[in-house]
Amino acid sequence: MKITVNQDTCASSGNCVMNAPEVFDQRDEDGVVVLLNPSPPADQAEGARKAALFCPALAIHIEE
Repeated sequence: MKITVNQDTCASSGNCVMNAPEVFDQRDEDGVVVLLNPSPPADQAEGARKAALFCPALAIHIEE
């Protein structure tokens, strides 16, 4: 799994952090997504997929 994020389209909703806090964080100043681990281990993959699915701005892209 390889994850990329588009910070320019991020809506700062926080769904990514709620679903995969080991993989995503948010910038303090504006809440924009920060990718902590672009290649998470298998035990974090489901949360990362949910984060991408529930991202209202479609700012998270996953390549399997």
